[in-house]
Amino acid sequence: MKRTGNRRMAQLGPSEIRAMTQACAKAKGLNMAQGVCDTPVPLPVIDGAKRAMDRGVNTYTRFDGLAELRQALADKLEQYNGIEANPETEITVSAGATGSFHCACAALLNPGDEVILFEPYYQYHLTALHAVEAVPVVVRMQAPEWTFSLDDVAGAVTDRTRAIVVNSPGNPSGKVYSRAELEGIAAIAKRHDLFVFTDEIYEYFLYDGRRHISIATLPDMAERTITIGGYSKTFSITGWRIGYSVAAERWAQLIGAMNDLLYVCAPAPLQMGVAAGITELPESFYRQMAREFQRKRDRFCAVLTRAGLTPSIPQGAYYVLADVSSLPGTTGKERAMSLLDKIGVAGVPGEAFFSGPEGARFLRFSYAKTDVDLDEACRRFEKLC
Repeated sequence: MKRTGNRRMAQLGPSEIRAMTQACAKAKGLNMAQGVCDTPVPLPVIDGAKRAMDRGVNTYTRFDGLAELRQALADKLEQYNGIEANPETEITVSAGATGSFHCACAALLNPGDEVILFEPYYQYHLTALHAVEAVPVVVRMQAPEWTFSLDDVAGAVTDRTRAIVVNSPGNPSGKVYSRAELEGIAAIAKRHDLFVFTDEIYEYFLYDGRRHISIATLPDMAERTITIGGYSKTFSITGWRIGYSVAAERWAQLIGAMNDLLYVCAPAPLQMGVAAGITELPESFYRQMAREFQRKRDRFCAVLTRAGLTPSIPQGAYYVLADVSSLPGTTGKERAMSLLDKIGVAGVPGEAFFSGPEGARFLRFSYAKTDVDLDEACRRFEKLC
């Protein structure tokens, strides 16, 4: 028998986000493709990790994370999200929010299960579903507000549907789901006995007075919701890979077993750094961060508008989808490469986030940049005006 790769890999092509990051590096351009969040790391986070290393917290942790971090997360979940979670049985620390999502999919989904995914979607959500041989079923949202029909969601449910994925605030759309939208999704999930996997990693990046709502806090939703979060973005530590999931004990046991199999544990001293950040940083840190990113959003979207690349103004997170149909090319990749060649700025082709041809007219940009880099990006886009 000839040796071949796993058949699932045929659906798991290389990430366009990383492909454009590599193209940007080759061109020595300015990378606005990947959400690396190169803003400064808060000192309590750095100091907490250093103290842990000095104290010898450098070996394996429990499969679901250090007690200090699980307790810090439980306190934060109660105070900020309104979620009551037992740190001993319902919280699993994993290798980033992406790792948490993968563990949940692998633990709770069977091959052939259908999962409803809102489009535009985060590419790694799609590929994680493919990796466990689940079947994504797309419900399209409409620019520029990224609205959707609850009738479309209900119509997408079949007898094979197992879960709905919600990403709020959303990547790449910046959409923040309203309470009415979440209540509608919750009603469908309860009616058909579905899981809801909710990625809330951008929960603190909220603009124009919006508030974050965790769907697990809605009536009768805690038992069926897998709440996923992390601090890669909030603390600018994307390379640390510290995420978590919250689920009812019976689901958390399965997710924890999968986490143990795939990752053993998240990096021990870095867990302590995140725990320190959660417990030591004041509420004003999060409010100030949101204000600073709203300022970045407003500035960057204004220059995109002047350049004729109309943005869908994000309500949260730190990405913007811009209509780049005025740029040369017929595909998002051609337009992305044209922009990189002309002004030396990299964005992600919209096809990474859309299943149909609509993606060709969008590029995604991340404005999680230092002020110096954002100044330079705006200067370069001004050349298109």
